[in-house]
Amino acid sequence: MTEQVPEFSDAVFLRENALAYGFREEEGEFRYSRELCGGQFRLEAAVSAAGAFSACLTDTQTEEPYVLHLVEDVRGSFVEQVRGEYRAALREIAERCFDRRVFHADGTAELLAYALARYGDRPEYLWDRYPSNAVLRRKDNRKWYAALLTVGADKLGLARREEVEIADLRMRPEELDAKVDGKKYFRGWHMNKKSWVTVVLDGSVPPAELHRLLDESYRLAQDQPSGRKQHGQRKESEVGRGALGHPRDL
Repeated sequence: MTEQVPEFSDAVFLRENALAYGFREEEGEFRYSRELCGGQFRLEAAVSAAGAFSACLTDTQTEEPYVLHLVEDVRGSFVEQVRGEYRAALREIAERCFDRRVFHADGTAELLAYALARYGDRPEYLWDRYPSNAVLRRKDNRKWYAALLTVGADKLGLARREEVEIADLRMRPEELDAKVDGKKYFRGWHMNKKSWVTVVLDGSVPPAELHRLLDESYRLAQDQPSGRKQHGQRKESEVGRGALGHPRDL
């Protein structure tokens, strides 16, 4: 059974990246395969000429398609292992071979372009249930220094109902207290409200200030004690309703 993967529908296929990753070009399509679960299964992925991504798993002993990992109601340690490795493989393909176009606000584009240019970091989409939420993480300790989300403006307390793109960034408590204005800056959305700030990315914050805030958050992510695991290391089933879990876990 070949699965059409909706998380890839908003992404642009990067041909050169994919070829370097291991995709093969065959009759106008791109194909990739790798073993999972110690060789018990083979993941086969394909990108059509139109850019549509599909994937399937094959049992390497029987050469029959394996589909239980696609049925959410099916549980058990073995199926969960297969499902976890399958989803991790798809996330890696998405990050290495596709340019996801999830965010559209100018402020978000500015922030992501700066993170890529300065730190070489691209957004990571960690949750299958929340494909439009992403994080930026340091390479050295894997700590988050930004979380990017789309929320209703009214949920922030703004007097409008459209959705807005926001960034959660680390901030020193003394600066946070002075920064929050209920218009552009808020205490962390689904984060620790004493050490994270939420910035509305609607263009109201100048690019230079966004750069400064991201740099400071990056530095603070290095300074933080190790403490608990980051949410990117937790099981997807443990992630809270807002896809960021409990703010005390950061």
